[in-house]
Amino acid sequence: MTDKQEIKLDPSWQNILTQEAQKPYMEALNRFLLKEAQDGQITYPKGDEIFNAMNMTAFDNIRVVILGQDPYHGENQAHGLSFSVRDGVKFPPSLRNIYKEISTEYDIPAPKSGDLSHWAEQGVLLLNATLTVRKAEAGSHQNKGWEEFTDAIIRSINDNRENVVFLLWGAYAQKKGSFIDQSKHLALTAPHPSPLSAHRGFFGCGHFKKANEYLVSNGKKPISWVA
Repeated sequence: MTDKQEIKLDPSWQNILTQEAQKPYMEALNRFLLKEAQDGQITYPKGDEIFNAMNMTAFDNIRVVILGQDPYHGENQAHGLSFSVRDGVKFPPSLRNIYKEISTEYDIPAPKSGDLSHWAEQGVLLLNATLTVRKAEAGSHQNKGWEEFTDAIIRSINDNRENVVFLLWGAYAQKKGSFIDQSKHLALTAPHPSPLSAHRGFFGCGHFKKANEYLVSNGKKPISWVA
């Protein structure tokens, strides 16, 4: 984002988020990101990938939402989709555990690519609460405005869509999704897939099959979790 650049989103998001992008907190966020750049700080993901979650998953196509917290802060990792990394990049521990759970649920080998773009293209919104981070500094762009922006995204989905599955892993995601209307959506909760907590209930949660069962029961196509 720059002082001459507007937020570019898939057209299906424009009506929902154009007004949000003009609010004072987003102007303050833009100033913060500009200063980061002026100070020579490296920010992930790169500018044209910041809004990949929305650009790759049209609003009207959302079937599942997976909430993350921060983008990966290592080189060549973050590309705008929560938990995802590009082909050829070593799997971060949480993604490795996500794949382990999918492998167990479906009794299949774990995927070989860490790129979750094929989920996004099927209607899985891979949304981080904070959409940027400073290189090698986890949490460095928290409390700058992104959380309010992504709350607005979740509220829009909650209010304007029906029968969406929200996968809320860990206390942070569960707090962020606390206002989801479970009379019209399905919210599944489990510990975070991080190695610190995965053994406390993420493994064995069955979320990937449960999500698909709910989608099918509501006349929607299931997600193919393995490319």
